[in-house]
Amino acid sequence: MLEHLPDARDTRPTLIGRAPAPAAHHRTGVRRRPGQLVALGFAAAIAVGTVVLRLPVASQDGPATWLEALFTATSAVCVTGLVVVDTATHWSGFGQVVILVLIQVGGLGIMTLATLLGLLISRRLGLGSRLVVAAATRTVDLGDVRSVLLGVVRVSLLVESVVAVVLTLRLWLGLGETPGRAAWFGVFHAISAFNNAGFSTRSDSLMGYVADPWVLLPVAGAVVLGGIGFPVLFELRRQHRRPSRWSLHTKITLVATGVLLPLGALFVLAAEWGNPRTLGGLDVPGKLLAGVFESVMTRTAGFNALPTGDMRDGTWLGTDVLMFIGGGSGGTAGGIKVTTFAVLGYVIWSELRGDPDVTTFDRRISPTVQRQALAVALISVAAVVVSTLAIALSSPFTVDRVLFEVVSAFATVGLSTGITADLGPGHQLLLVVLMFVGRLGPITLGTALALRERNRLFRHPEAAPIVG
Repeated sequence: MLEHLPDARDTRPTLIGRAPAPAAHHRTGVRRRPGQLVALGFAAAIAVGTVVLRLPVASQDGPATWLEALFTATSAVCVTGLVVVDTATHWSGFGQVVILVLIQVGGLGIMTLATLLGLLISRRLGLGSRLVVAAATRTVDLGDVRSVLLGVVRVSLLVESVVAVVLTLRLWLGLGETPGRAAWFGVFHAISAFNNAGFSTRSDSLMGYVADPWVLLPVAGAVVLGGIGFPVLFELRRQHRRPSRWSLHTKITLVATGVLLPLGALFVLAAEWGNPRTLGGLDVPGKLLAGVFESVMTRTAGFNALPTGDMRDGTWLGTDVLMFIGGGSGGTAGGIKVTTFAVLGYVIWSELRGDPDVTTFDRRISPTVQRQALAVALISVAAVVVSTLAIALSSPFTVDRVLFEVVSAFATVGLSTGITADLGPGHQLLLVVLMFVGRLGPITLGTALALRERNRLFRHPEAAPIVG
């Protein structure tokens, strides 16, 4: 197809192709439906959870308020972990079971919907783009929705079962808990960990096990597996002996994860090594274990083995950055996702080198993906900044604490400096909105951006404004 190339004085649009078929206009109106259905589905789960948690039987000391029930249900379905009431003492056994069910529903829903939306994108794009997406997600047959659903359920139940058994045996045989209490602890924390939820049946989260590798390491392992994402796990299972055939998505996710986890651990160790209220009182092996665990938790898990509120201000800021980046796409982790962060990093590196294309692993990243990554990152930054200003200007808490809370909610992490329950009702409602938007935002926004891609009949003349 020929393209009209204008000279420097030409101000006419550049003709680049034929008009799309009339059916394209008909399809345009349908492109918003997937995101709407996802949002409605999660909203319905939150609504049902709110009503059930409002029942007197769900609480130990009288029925919870509507705000307490709404906040907890949203945090559970969006697998965040922020709480306004203590999970261990406020909710009854029935209430804790409801929270666990909401976590599982939210986690399975997130992984399934993220994967299915990826398939939807591949179906709605042109043949060339479909082949690219198929290469990036070839872990799943584009037409086999049933395999996606069964695969997500099997992987989830397998990981959760293994971790639950390890935790149960540790508490029962190693720490003297009764079999029933040990089993409940194991099941609850295994499901909460794999789904990156961060809810705990202990008031101090996992601080009582800060030096116990038999508790912290299985939980951390489940968090990492859940946060990597189902497409990566499925591809590793099928292609674990042939790394050269891994998709670009898998390679970027694994490399970014492999870099961020040790860097996060080194950062926590360096920042808190001499802090007597956190790492200072532990021996060297205990410090190393706690540092690694805290780094893993910043990938949107929400458990804490150290008192977050006692950490130094600089540690909070570094944790904000790690939480904002989050984990892998198609998994239970939140944040803008490591792939988004990595793509932006590749863009910067290519610009510094003066390369005309953004390349990695011998593959060129399309300009469309670059724009999508930039849009997701900047919109997320805007949401965090605006929300932080709204709370900081109308509450007695310092900006660093408010920023930590906002990033934790938007990135669906669940870590807190301890101010969640002390915020005003309006502020807590804002956190509810942030958890909902942060959980579904990157998924639905990325899908919407991909589905909006279309061919134009013309291209405007190029200009170069001064940057910087």
